[in-house]
Amino acid sequence: MSEQTIRAPQTVVRERRARSENEEAYLEVTDLHVHFPTADGLVQAVQGLTYALPLRRTLAIVGESGSGKSVSSMAVMGLHDRASTRMSGSIKVGGREIVGMSEEELRTVRGAQAAMIFQDPQSSLHPFFTIGDQIMESYRAHNKVSKRAAKARAIEMLARVGIPNPSRRIGQYPHEFSGGMRQRAMIAMALVNDPKLLIADEPTTALDVTVQAQILDLIADLQRDFGSAVVFITHDLGVVAEIADDILVMYAGSAVEHGPVDKILGTPLMPYTWGLLESIPAVSGNPGPLHPIPGSPPSLLAMPSGCAFHPRCEFRDRVPNDLCRTLKPELIPRTADMARSSRCHLKDPDKVFETEVLPRLP
Repeated sequence: MSEQTIRAPQTVVRERRARSENEEAYLEVTDLHVHFPTADGLVQAVQGLTYALPLRRTLAIVGESGSGKSVSSMAVMGLHDRASTRMSGSIKVGGREIVGMSEEELRTVRGAQAAMIFQDPQSSLHPFFTIGDQIMESYRAHNKVSKRAAKARAIEMLARVGIPNPSRRIGQYPHEFSGGMRQRAMIAMALVNDPKLLIADEPTTALDVTVQAQILDLIADLQRDFGSAVVFITHDLGVVAEIADDILVMYAGSAVEHGPVDKILGTPLMPYTWGLLESIPAVSGNPGPLHPIPGSPPSLLAMPSGCAFHPRCEFRDRVPNDLCRTLKPELIPRTADMARSSRCHLKDPDKVFETEVLPRLP
């Protein structure tokens, strides 16, 4: 990861694949709600989430802990316990509706059409089975092949993700791998069936910076090879600047900003996104003081009235008629092609950002 990316991600713009008018979404999430009934009340983890993702593009979902990032993506994979989850809306993967799908049908989707890389491979890999056995099991679950063919495929995938001497490593257990190598093994398992959708849930959080950069490069390379759509869940905007085509910013279970990475990081339109940018420390030059977001995210059991971010927003008093406290803003398009949207009552947020927020960014 470059020093420039960490210092000022809002200025990082890499070459992007051009949008095509004929692009069709492989993943379509429409008005998704995910709630969890508890003894203390209803946890509103995801509220009205909508987005679409074509093949060969990477969508980064960012936000603080508890914003709904992982919950929404687990819903895409059909991983929530139906007995303790209330879910509504629509999730389509390759045209197939996930919401309401039977567990038997879901097993045909997981691994074959969609796969997920989790944050902690140590807890995701079974300690009693070798790395090879676990990859082979995943492959044979969707392909009628012999053990020999499955083993050859597992060795191929371990080599593909950069694990040295894969024919020997295939017989080792997770505890014999380093953290970075375990994460590579998880990626090999996720991609062994060539899924068209890959969800990576903060896959580099527990890794050192050097290994983190290697894993990010690996995911980008494999996406190009497989032509997949990638959902990358993170709280690190420096990472986002490196890998994403589009960004979805979530706060308190809702999307608050969505659009191309260069636009969101260059001129964000929502005060919460401004706060995320201002919370990134500089690593060189004259870093100056940080401006962390005051307060804490709201309880999902008792959401504030109006805009969920208003208790922490320094600009709420600039909106007339106390709208921030009384009326939840809609996620509205900000461009004619509807490629960019934000949720805020503030008038001319682009001007506020450029004149007041941008000068104090690191």
